[in-house]
Amino acid sequence: MADAQTILGQSKNVAFDGTVYRNICSLVLSQDLFDDIADPEDFAMAQAIEEYAKPPHFASHQPIIHRPFEEADWNDSVDYPFENWQESRFSTGKFGVWYGASDLMTGVYETAYHWIKRMVDEDGHWAEGRIAQRKVYSVDLKAVLIDLRTTCKKVKALTDKNDYTLTQSIGKVLSEQGHPGLLSKSARCDGDIQAIFTPRVLSNPKVSCWFEYRIEGDQVIASSGSNSTSIHIKIDQLVA
Repeated sequence: MADAQTILGQSKNVAFDGTVYRNICSLVLSQDLFDDIADPEDFAMAQAIEEYAKPPHFASHQPIIHRPFEEADWNDSVDYPFENWQESRFSTGKFGVWYGASDLMTGVYETAYHWIKRMVDEDGHWAEGRIAQRKVYSVDLKAVLIDLRTTCKKVKALTDKNDYTLTQSIGKVLSEQGHPGLLSKSARCDGDIQAIFTPRVLSNPKVSCWFEYRIEGDQVIASSGSNSTSIHIKIDQLVA
């Protein structure tokens, strides 16, 4: 069986400079960030205080009155996985990994899988009629990345749906070496994903669209009113 060092030694670097998509759990409707903590006449003071607590990697060229909302987008779309470590495909849970997708459909497949898996883990089954709201950000990514996409076709363990032993060992090596990230095939569909180990190579997050996921029969249906997209995924395909 191939190990992390062998696979990385055979992989090429690719200069990536483009837009990727981050799909997160969210309510469709947003609200003013200060609604619950200040009266309207005190918003200016609240915004000034907010400015002093901005994340270290966040930089804004917007007027201060707009920055709390821009900064909220940064926290939601970029900073969260670096501040809240958890075990995942390329992480042992001892370091943060940010996941993006090269297209909307790949992001839907990846997040629909985790939604169903969490439901089964917590309740023992997936439930007809269950609904989830998702927000999708477009994020600029510029970095030299390890490209595992060709190797994924030869080493099936790189896209194993359930066993992350090999991919976590690769993530651990890259994180320890200070590498910015990697490109890989999705484990849920034929799309491409990015696993990023530092927020410094990410910038300019913008809300792209919203999705509503719902379970109907044996399918997850992802519908987006913002761009008239509807994606149907067989649940057995996700959890097989």
